[in-house]
Amino acid sequence: MTVPELDETSQPAPASRTRVAVVFGGRSSEHTISCATAGSVLAHIDRERYDVIPIGITRDGRFVLQADDPERLALERMPEVTGGDAVQLPESSSSRAITATDAAGGVRALGDVDIVLPILHGRFGEDGTLQGMLDLIDVPYAGNGVLASAVAMDKHFAKTVLEHAGIKVAPWMTVSRADWAADREAVRARLGDFPMPVFVKPARAGSSVGVSRVATVFEFDRAMDLALAEDTRALVEAGVSGREIEVGVLGGRDGGRARASLPGEIVLDEGTFYDFDAKYRGLPTARTVCPAELDQATVEALQATAVHAFEAIDGSGLARVDFFVSPEHGIVLNEVNTMPGFTSISMFPVVWQASGIGYGELITELIELGLRAQR
Repeated sequence: MTVPELDETSQPAPASRTRVAVVFGGRSSEHTISCATAGSVLAHIDRERYDVIPIGITRDGRFVLQADDPERLALERMPEVTGGDAVQLPESSSSRAITATDAAGGVRALGDVDIVLPILHGRFGEDGTLQGMLDLIDVPYAGNGVLASAVAMDKHFAKTVLEHAGIKVAPWMTVSRADWAADREAVRARLGDFPMPVFVKPARAGSSVGVSRVATVFEFDRAMDLALAEDTRALVEAGVSGREIEVGVLGGRDGGRARASLPGEIVLDEGTFYDFDAKYRGLPTARTVCPAELDQATVEALQATAVHAFEAIDGSGLARVDFFVSPEHGIVLNEVNTMPGFTSISMFPVVWQASGIGYGELITELIELGLRAQR
């Protein structure tokens, strides 16, 4: 599979700028990461092509107007959406006009929105809920639709779909909060089917929030409690020894097939895993190598599997597909992430940079794919 290049001739400069609402924050545990990702997008979006309206979602779900200030959203500042003029989105498909209301009740028009760029991670944003709302009011948006977002967000159903599509995943089981509360011993007995270590994850959380590596049975209860504090179900997954490889996927243009990037590799210190601190705080337990040093046959197999997985969940726009490459097990798919991080050290923009599409061009590509998407 060849690495795509951005087709500049297919994207002529418009006579007037497209108005993009960049939506970020949200109610999930990944609120801060979403804000930091939005900061990177605001810093690199093509201002000659796009007018930008930054809209934050507070932790309690209010849509509020935010300052167009990328520096304020830098990750080291631990950014958060706490307030601002209330934003009223369109109430029907008959208009795309939005307004902002200040604390004194004054209302001002913000104009029509051509497309929403939802930079939301985790629940109530990456899981199809926001996408469904935008579909109801007929506002175009970048990225995945309701089905792909919901399936990929739920690790139980994602693995079910991927296995049905013939894609190899690690052995797994799902445990509900009710199962764990009713009979912990029965759950521990099921654990006996898995070799150690195992990973315990909330079924519907990303960015390694609530994830634990369990090396012995004595660590299992704490890991389950941590995961089930984030979600009503936890996924218990067998650890797979091997290299951690990630591939970016972009949707196809004009009915064409999706495109896969060169693979990148996460290189970890022994006994560690790619947790929240390694991903977003750049702690020295992990480093990234891109492109990964792999033979051409393996690269092509990873790219083909990434596209197959993307199509299996009915993906559109973008995804990052995470794999293990193991001498013993071959290529094993770990997760499909339908709104991967866009911070400066995030793998998704890194693999596309290595594949010939720069950060600003990547944002443009996602917006243009969203404008052309048929939902």
